[in-house]
Amino acid sequence: VQLQASGGGLVRTGDSLRLSCAASGRTFRIYRMGWFRQAPGKEREFVAHITWSGGSPLYGDPAAGRFSISRNKAQNTMYLQMNNLKLEDSAVYYCAAKLSPGGEYIAWGQGTLVTVSS
Repeated sequence: VQLQASGGGLVRTGDSLRLSCAASGRTFRIYRMGWFRQAPGKEREFVAHITWSGGSPLYGDPAAGRFSISRNKAQNTMYLQMNNLKLEDSAVYYCAAKLSPGGEYIAWGQGTLVTVSS
């Protein structure tokens, strides 16, 4: 499975942005896909994940109430709609995929940079 993240950019506080993650290869093996982010000098943190077959989104603290994760199985693409962006949302956002419920995320996209300015 290969992942390609896109959609990052420079926005202002309060703006919205939608990230995309296109999956290719043996996508039929994907169990769950997720978004993570890492800001300079900080550890990577979980943003959200979604089960590839049935949805079941789950959000981490950074996303609560402002972000929405979705996927389009027909297009093998996952999305992260980010609304009301804050300065602290600035980070490199990575998408990832795991192939089983208990497994680790084994495929990672290259990351897309989101910069939020005031």
